[in-house]
Formats: sequence, C-alpha cells, structure tokens
Amino acid sequence: MNQLFAPFKLAGTTLANRVVMAPMTRSRAPDDVATDTIALYYAQRATAGLIVSEGTPVSREGQGYLFNPGIFTPEQIAGWRLTTQTVHALGSHIFAQLWHVGRVSHTTIQHDGQSPVSASSKTAIGATAFGYDEQGNPGLVAASAPRQLATDEVPRIVQDFADAAENAIAAGFDGVEIHGANGYLFEQFLNPLVNDRTDRYAADTMENRLRFTLEAVDAVIARIGREKVGIRLSPYGRLFDMPHHDEIDATYTALVAALGERRIAYVHVMDQSGFVIGDKDTGMSVSERIHNLLRVFRKSLPETALILAGGLTRERAEQLIADGTIDLAGFGQPFISNPDLVARLQNGWPLTPPDRATYYGGGTQGFVDYAPFLPR
Repeated sequence: MNQLFAPFKLAGTTLANRVVMAPMTRSRAPDDVATDTIALYYAQRATAGLIVSEGTPVSREGQGYLFNPGIFTPEQIAGWRLTTQTVHALGSHIFAQLWHVGRVSHTTIQHDGQSPVSASSKTAIGATAFGYDEQGNPGLVAASAPRQLATDEVPRIVQDFADAAENAIAAGFDGVEIHGANGYLFEQFLNPLVNDRTDRYAADTMENRLRFTLEAVDAVIARIGREKVGIRLSPYGRLFDMPHHDEIDATYTALVAALGERRIAYVHVMDQSGFVIGDKDTGMSVSERIHNLLRVFRKSLPETALILAGGLTRERAEQLIADGTIDLAGFGQPFISNPDLVARLQNGWPLTPPDRATYYGGGTQGFVDYAPFLPR
C-alpha cells in the first residue's frame, strides 16, 4: 500500500505521486483568458502529481459556458503561460483538457447568435449551458436546439482539436486531455440514441461510431506526439441527456482497444455513479459496471496509463492501484476546498467541506481563499 504517494512514470515523464487533480469548471475568466488568479488557484494545488486543467474550449463554437479560459487565440495562449510556468516551478505537471460541448451550448454564447453544432439534430432535453438569460444576465439557460454538422464540416472540428493541442504545448502544458466525456461532443457521436446521422459518422456500425473520436485522437497525436495525449471517458454517464443503450460496454471496449493500439499517455475514466441500468437492471450499480469495464480496459492498455476519478477515497484508490486495476487516482471536488489535498490524504487530516454556492463564477471567494490544514 501507500503507492498513491509514490512516484509514477507517465509516458516517460516522472510524476511526484499518483494523485491527479481532475478537471473542474470554475468559470473565473471574465474575458475567457486565464488570469493571475487562475494561476494562483492551480499553484495552490500543485502537490498533485498531475493536474488536468478545467475544460478549455478549442473554439468559440465549442464553448458552452461563459468565463472559461479557451485555447484558440493568442491572448488565451499567453494567458495560460503563467499557470503552466508556476505549476512547473512547484514540481508538478499539467495537461490541458481540450473541450467542445457540441449541443450543450446556447445561442447567446455562439458567434452572431448561431445555433450550437453537434453530431445530432436532437436537442439535449433538460441540459443547461451557462449563457445569458432574457434580461442579458449571465446564468444557467436551457441548451439551444443544435444544428447537425454536415459531413464535410467534421474534419474542421478535428482540425480545431489539433490546433488547440499545438496551442496548449505553446502555452507550456505538458500535454492535453481530449474531453470525450460528460455528454459533450464526442459522446454525441458515440451514443447511438443521440447520434441520428446517416453518413460515415453515423452510429450504425462500430467503425462509423468511433470514427470522429479516433480521427481527432490521430490528428492530435500527429501534431504533438502520442506521449502527450490523454482522453477522458464516462461510460454509463447520463449527463446532459445521454441515455443508456445496450452497446455501452461494446462501444467503450472497442474504443479503448483502439486507443491502446495508439499507445497514448493515458485513458481517464470518470465514474458517474448513482444510476442503475433501468429495465435491464442486473442489480449492479453504475460504479460496479464501470469497475468491470476497467478490468477489461486494463488488458487493452499495456503501454497506456489508466486513471479513475469519481467518489474515490484514499483507501479505495490505494486498493485499485495495488490490485493493478488503475495506475493513477483522480480527485475532483475535494481539491476545491482542500488545496493541500495530497498532504491531507497522506496524513489522514480532515477535509474541509466546499462551499457549493461558489463553485462557478464570482471572484476569489471559494476559489483561492481556502486555507491549508495546520496540524497542532
């Protein structure tokens, strides 16, 4: 045990420990550019072996939330440099999470009020974006009806990811994590109950279903190298109107096998527990099904690290690392209110509960004002 705090070599880079700070949207960039305060936020948490940044949009079209620092303009690239330089000076490593929300956006966020784009023509029922309401105030708004991307437009989105990856390296990031989870654009292609296309990017065959994701991965690898590429996935997630379907296991097993062949740096799985399978419920929770999938994934990833995030404790993380199920353990919300989370986990110190009212937007309160634990 105690492997959680031991160094780990990730695609040739030695991390100080196996603790990963998972990506979390905080909406603290008024001009969509990373600020000095954002750099301080990550610096406070730089005892993690690896930090994955909050989702950073690859284009204005890919943005679904106001006040998120992007990675598609010169100003945004420059804005991230203080963060990456500070994190490196403190001995940690940081990957940029590349993000395109697809249909989970709103016309008030899009250029000239255009419709969001997606794999699908279906509106994400019940999903909200963070845009402008009818009074022009920022807040949660129902996702707008999307426009289905034409076949010849999809390569443009692939190019956006490759360009963003190159921009991230220019900004000083050690690599990138493609955001393939949480009901956003990649899942909109992967889910056959959402993807209503009839072209080569349809969900009618496994090859077509995986095509967009693998094209984006290949384009990013070609631009910055496989050792600097990770991807986040959320099998059995239901965020933003992502219905469960009968081919979840087969889809993600095939995708992860293809990723293993590409020998990327890591696959990052998010456990969105709390649901069961529905009318074909076998009595297993989502968490149990994901852990079964992790054991299958492990066999396909001989040279690729496997990360799990979602509801982990130190004890659970240690056990999964010890039995070889995962290599690295991701922690999200605990890092919000515990900037010194690594020390707290290692020493058994109590965790400070977060102020949920300050998760998104606002100033320094609930962002960089949480104090470290001071043992007596």
